[in-house]
Amino acid sequence: MITRRNALRWVVGTAASFACGGEVSTRGSLSREGFAQELGQPANEMSMEAWMTEWMSTEKAVSGMLKVSRFWEPIYFLTAPISWTPNPGQERYKAVTVPKGFVTDLASVPRIFFSALRPDGEYAYAAVVHDYLYWTQARSRDEADDILKIAMEDFKVGSVKVGAIYTAVHLLGKAAWNGNAEKKAQGEKRILAKFPQDPLMKWEDWKQRPWVFGS
Repeated sequence: MITRRNALRWVVGTAASFACGGEVSTRGSLSREGFAQELGQPANEMSMEAWMTEWMSTEKAVSGMLKVSRFWEPIYFLTAPISWTPNPGQERYKAVTVPKGFVTDLASVPRIFFSALRPDGEYAYAAVVHDYLYWTQARSRDEADDILKIAMEDFKVGSVKVGAIYTAVHLLGKAAWNGNAEKKAQGEKRILAKFPQDPLMKWEDWKQRPWVFGS
């Protein structure tokens, strides 16, 4: 019998082995001099304004603050769009933009792990992007899981935690993927055009109103 504790212990152990087997790709920080050298320019020829402009243009794997509101139950919706773009060398993945109004319950991260890995941790931004990919299903599930892992690395999430979440989702996320496909087939929508103003409003009630969704 798989208990929450045993499942978590197994996934974390697997993730730790995974993390020890290779380096986790993360974005390193560069000094002004180091960045100037990377651009092929002497540091003294770069103004601080130019350096900041270049730095900001290359450090935009994610953009848009994660701004959310929620229904009575722990189901959230974006009040502003967010996006993720691939890093250099990751061009086989396409950029992802999660629109304003997207409703997420973070269900693509198996709930069995929520007691140890809170859903609003430092990986929350990546989890919302992943949840959107699991809902739209415009890309393969494997690609969605890869983007979750890369996006967590962009947020400097620890390698063991990245491995644990990635392994859990990759092994146990099929139920969420199939569940989303079934809900879409039944006509459920997840992009709101109108937001509730009543803090007691439940998602189960709000989604019954077809006029609150976009086209």
